[in-house]
Amino acid sequence: MDGLLVFSRIVDKLNGYVSKLADLAVVAACFISAGNAFIRYGVSYSSNAWLEVQWYLFAATFMLGASYTLFRNEHVRVDLLYGNMGERTRLWVDVFGFIFFMLPATILLTYMTFPFFWDSFIRHEDSANAGGLIRWPVKLLMPLGFFLLSLQGFSELIKRVALLRGMKPDIEVVVEYHRPEQ
Repeated sequence: MDGLLVFSRIVDKLNGYVSKLADLAVVAACFISAGNAFIRYGVSYSSNAWLEVQWYLFAATFMLGASYTLFRNEHVRVDLLYGNMGERTRLWVDVFGFIFFMLPATILLTYMTFPFFWDSFIRHEDSANAGGLIRWPVKLLMPLGFFLLSLQGFSELIKRVALLRGMKPDIEVVVEYHRPEQ
C-alpha cells in the first residue's frame, strides 16, 4: 500500500502543477477577450484567430483543471444521500463509484479521443474559419485531460482504500501549496 500511496502523491503533485496551467489559461482568456473586444470596437478590426484562441483557452481551463478539481473533491455531485452517510459508508460509495463509473468512463474517453486528436495532427487540420488556428493542439487537450483525470481517479481510489484500511494518506502537501491561507 505504501508504494501505491507514493504513486498517489506523485499524481496529486502532477495535477497540482497542471492546474497552474489551467489557472494561466483563465487569466490569458480574460486578457485576450478584453483586448479583442477593445480592438474590435475601438479600431474596428477583428480576427477569427482571437476568438478561437479564447475557445482553446476555455478548453484548456476545463480539461486541465478537471483532475485538480477531483483532487480537491470540489466536483459537482448530488449530495442528497451522500452527505447524510457516515464517513466509512461515504468511502465505500466513493470506491464503488470510482471503480464502476468514473474510471471506466475516463479511460474509455481517453481511448476514444486520442484518434480524434491524432487524425487532426497527422492531417495538419486547420480551422474552417478565415484566419483560424490549427486544430490539433485543442484536440490534444481531450485525451490529455481525460488521461490526467483517470490518473487522479486512481489516486483518489488509492487514498479511499488506504483510509478504509486505517491508514492516513498525506494529501496536505498539495493542498497547502495551492490553497491560500484564509
